[in-house]
Amino acid sequence: MRQPLVAGNWKMNGSLESITRLLDGIKAGMADVKRAEVAVCAPAIYLPAVQQQLQGSSVGWGAQDVSAEPSGAYTGEIATSMLGEFGCRYVIVGHSERRAYHAESDELVARKFAAARAAGLVPILCVGETLAEREQGITESVVARQLDAVIDLEGAAALANGVVAYEPVWAIGTGETATPEQAQEVHAFIRQRIAGHDAAVAEGLRILYGGSMKPGNAQELIAKPDIDGGLIGGASLDAADFLGICTAAN
Repeated sequence: MRQPLVAGNWKMNGSLESITRLLDGIKAGMADVKRAEVAVCAPAIYLPAVQQQLQGSSVGWGAQDVSAEPSGAYTGEIATSMLGEFGCRYVIVGHSERRAYHAESDELVARKFAAARAAGLVPILCVGETLAEREQGITESVVARQLDAVIDLEGAAALANGVVAYEPVWAIGTGETATPEQAQEVHAFIRQRIAGHDAAVAEGLRILYGGSMKPGNAQELIAKPDIDGGLIGGASLDAADFLGICTAAN
């Protein structure tokens, strides 16, 4: 049985003071989290503080992005080796905001996935469609294209060392949420497409929902057979809300 994963994505939010309070609150409530693995993905500049505060706890941590290059003249970029020095387990690659605001192509995202995996990190590969793409009825072709970029570069077996997060772009930060049935439909498609390459990898792959999951809808979403947790944005900035999602997996 796949262990649920609930990963917080703080995006470009927080301060040293606020993340200290947030992590204290999360750690205090972890005794009630019986089943899910829990992690937070912080802005890179706060990773040393996150490591210091979470070391020895049951909460993991990671980064929101990473370079596809190992080192060199890439001003402003952060290498996988640097994340490793601060104890990161996870790193998000291909978030819709990186694809949209930084023009990251499917090929670049695949290279980031490969770099993270080669360094022993667990990449959380984000895939998903915009509102326009959903209205055109091309959700599956968009998600397939994004998955195939990784499979073509690394092979389907590489996904055994990663996580996939389905994020309907139209449901991020808008207050909209895909219905559990809509989310399950795409999650099932993702698993089926990977099963076409490697059934065992598909069966073991954790696929997270990343579209405005909240304490009020988390249990119904996670109860679906192909939804294995959540990549949480806004709700991860509030300890009570984040823990509410984590305990929904119980």
